Amino acid sequence: MAEGYINDSLESKYQASRRAAVWLQDRLKELRTEASTAERAVVDFKAKNNIVDAGGRLLTEQQLAEINSSLTQARAQRAEAQAKLERITAILNSDDGDSKVILNDLATVTDTMNNPVITKLRQTYLDYAARESDWSNRYGPTHLAVVNLRNQMREIRHSITDELRRTAEVYKSDLAIAKAREESSQKSLNDTITLSNGTNQAQIALRDLESNAQSARALSDNFLQLYMVSVQQQSFPITEARVITQASNAPNKTSPKTTLILLATLIGGAILAGGVAVLLDMMDRVFRTVSQVEQYLRTSCLASIPTIGSEQNQGLAGHTLLSRAGRLLARRRKQPQPAAPKSVPAAASGPPLGKSEPRSKQPQPHGDRLLTANQSVGRYVINSPFSRFAEGFRSIKLACDLSSYGSANKVVGITSGLPNEGKSTVSEALAQTVAQSGARTLLIDGDIRNPSLTARLAPSAHAGLIDVVIGRVDWTDAVWIDPQTNLHFMPCVVTSRFSNSSDVLASPQMERLFQNLREHYDRIILDLSPLAPVIDVRATGALADSYILVVEWAKAKVDILERVLSETPIVRERMLGAILNKVNMAVMSRYDIYSAGYYRNRYYKRYGYVD
Repeated sequence: MAEGYINDSLESKYQASRRAAVWLQDRLKELRTEASTAERAVVDFKAKNNIVDAGGRLLTEQQLAEINSSLTQARAQRAEAQAKLERITAILNSDDGDSKVILNDLATVTDTMNNPVITKLRQTYLDYAARESDWSNRYGPTHLAVVNLRNQMREIRHSITDELRRTAEVYKSDLAIAKAREESSQKSLNDTITLSNGTNQAQIALRDLESNAQSARALSDNFLQLYMVSVQQQSFPITEARVITQASNAPNKTSPKTTLILLATLIGGAILAGGVAVLLDMMDRVFRTVSQVEQYLRTSCLASIPTIGSEQNQGLAGHTLLSRAGRLLARRRKQPQPAAPKSVPAAASGPPLGKSEPRSKQPQPHGDRLLTANQSVGRYVINSPFSRFAEGFRSIKLACDLSSYGSANKVVGITSGLPNEGKSTVSEALAQTVAQSGARTLLIDGDIRNPSLTARLAPSAHAGLIDVVIGRVDWTDAVWIDPQTNLHFMPCVVTSRFSNSSDVLASPQMERLFQNLREHYDRIILDLSPLAPVIDVRATGALADSYILVVEWAKAKVDILERVLSETPIVRERMLGAILNKVNMAVMSRYDIYSAGYYRNRYYKRYGYVD
């Protein structure tokens, strides 16, 4: 079978080479005819259009260069002749009695110095002039000999002038000859240019003909080489196959090698997966860990606020004793409240920050201005005081308290990079936490463009921050009170869209209002607008003592926050810290492998904390 395969291969190669040689021979004859026709067309076209090559250049190009050189020389000669004529004409038109013509100007004409007549007359004139000057000094200017010398000098000047006129006529003749020569050269140049333009147009068609001739000749040469190779293969065909050893039955499977293929597939898949993971990690420019917040924003991360479920009262269900305390606290809260309550819940974590103001200086609770949003996410710190959510806000409150030592840090502005990062919820929860400790706390909705906090806590409010600033109502009549924690809330009632909200925040009236509020409250939480969409936060430099930046976990972009902080230096300078909000603790531990144990709930359950 192997010998039959080899013989058949040799026979097929021989037949293929023979057919190829026949086809190449016929095609070679056609290509030679086409190449000869193309070359003959080039020669005929040159003869028809008078295209003559001389030393690698066209004859018209050489003529054009020679005529151009002659024209340049003719123009130079004409300019020289005209300059000589103008100079000698200027000398002739000068005053004949002026001796400078003889002594100075005459020497500026080149041909006059080569004229022996003028040279001799000039020399005689100079001798008479010297003698006249000497005799005038000896005998006086009116002596007869002196007068005769002057008359002779005048005649010499007339003779020199006549000689100059004859020289000027010669210059005129030279100028006319130079002009005629220039005009003749210019006419020849124009004729040659016209002829060269026609030749250039013909050159375009000539290049196409020459290119076709060269292509046809090159193709003919290539086919000739292929024909020679085919003839050689036909005379001595060679096969690539040969019998090395006789075939025998293999004891084991030789191909495919399953183990090797499986191992290579696993390694290749691992490398590909790792590359994809690295690429996705490089493209994932968001905040996922506390260390990333501190690294990119160059500030402390005050807390990591986890996401919470829809049920907000499950925080008390994790411990029997704590559940009893929660139920007892709930029954106490249901009892009627005094006219001006200052309740401190049982779960308060510290003493009050200051004494309460007298009843006349504080807003009095009004039936129409009581906060009733018990199911708000911000009240989760009250409903579930033993959750990690509430513990995070107690950490933020402690940071605010520690920063107040040694400085007046009453007003804390809460902002974020972009909307929907949870800054309003953080503002409410932080204010509830501070108020629960017994401190006089005021929560202000300062997001004039989008007062979402007002829509959530006091949707029926008719007066707010804007009305207080413009003097329509007193600030005590615009404050709402939470009867459970005694938290005071000033809404922002906006009946139409504001375009100059930054001007309102930076106004002197707003500054005076905050100065007055500082005297009545221990802590003021100011919910501000985001940094990127609007510029309102830049106008709060005279209002807020410090700022807290809310960063949404796995959503906030690093580049965006770095940009807005560089554009808002007042926030960077006074930043108390950042909050990593809406954190999925289980997923977060996968990214922060070195601190994974920090996020495990089992360490918090020993102290009664549940999520």
